[in-house]
Amino acid sequence: MKNFEFYNPVKVLFGEGQIDKIPQEILPYSTILITYGGGSIKRNGVYEKVVNALNGKKVIEFGGIEPNPRYETLIKAVKLARENHVDFVLAVGGGSVIDGTKFIVASIPFEGEPWEIVAQGIKVEKAIPFGTVLTLPATGSEMNAGAVISREATKEKYSFGSPAVYPKFSVLDPTTTFSLPQHQVANGIVDAFAHVLEQYLTYPSNSPIQDRFAEGILQTLIEVGLKTLENPTDYDLRANFMWSCTMALNGLISTGVPTDWATHMIGHELTAFFGLDHGVTLAIIYPALLTEMVEFKKEKILQYGSRVWNLSGNNLTPERAIEETEKFFRSLGVKTRLTEHGFSNADIKPIVDRFVARGWKLGENRNITPDVVEKILKRALEPYG
Repeated sequence: MKNFEFYNPVKVLFGEGQIDKIPQEILPYSTILITYGGGSIKRNGVYEKVVNALNGKKVIEFGGIEPNPRYETLIKAVKLARENHVDFVLAVGGGSVIDGTKFIVASIPFEGEPWEIVAQGIKVEKAIPFGTVLTLPATGSEMNAGAVISREATKEKYSFGSPAVYPKFSVLDPTTTFSLPQHQVANGIVDAFAHVLEQYLTYPSNSPIQDRFAEGILQTLIEVGLKTLENPTDYDLRANFMWSCTMALNGLISTGVPTDWATHMIGHELTAFFGLDHGVTLAIIYPALLTEMVEFKKEKILQYGSRVWNLSGNNLTPERAIEETEKFFRSLGVKTRLTEHGFSNADIKPIVDRFVARGWKLGENRNITPDVVEKILKRALEPYG
């Protein structure tokens, strides 16, 4: 196990009715900016509950934060917050809204060009405090200090992180997810599953507690994934789905272990260039990456196949474990091949060119070079079955 520091100050308010506890969490603040996405919170009743909880405060709204939040949109919220001297922000939505809000709260006090925070990796030292009301489980952003921001003008997508952008609190009420479209829930399951794999499917590091935590989250997602799609108002299923997504990326299972994140980095480019949903890109790239990098990940893939998929004997092979993973994604209705989305070999060239230009070496061993990225993308073009 590697040396590590673990810090997570986020207060989680989990369960039905926890929105009612927001007033006691925001007592010191006077001017609240609510951030949200396309407006579904106004149709499912969450907006009304949040506004009631903010009674007595000056409330300003900023809606329209899109999936894969865009700099061009978020900078408008920064201007609005500065003009109104906002001292607290409440993000109401899924990971995109929360990620976008992290950029907003970091940018409000920032004295330079805010895009530099993500494009140049400038360290964020201070931010306006914020909280979240999670309505779409997937990214774990409600309990971590990271975010991913896109810029439409340049077709770029970058991540950033800082302890300054941990939420002060996060409300996790499973009932807020009951009205979600099925494809968003499916994408969320894939996203959380991939988050765990990025921290687990590397190489052995003598970290059995982290491995068992990771395997437990994976097994729970497998157990409840299809069931919660089929039974969207089953509270217990949604509760376990929601908590699995949060636990998948709150920093706990990455302590002391090597991590990968190559699938996410490649997937981000599929989103930046072609607008594919984030969860969809992970379902496409992960099986292809595991197949291409199997010799470097073989020991952990076999452990994964045994402990998570209950494979044994002649069935316990890396290929079978990878096959079970892709079958799981497809059971949720998520397509796993680029060809199923209408892409051809010509479409992957700009992605490879971008990795060449950046000179990035990805993966836990830093051995996923641009030529390997190209091989992974070509595998993802192969027909399924």
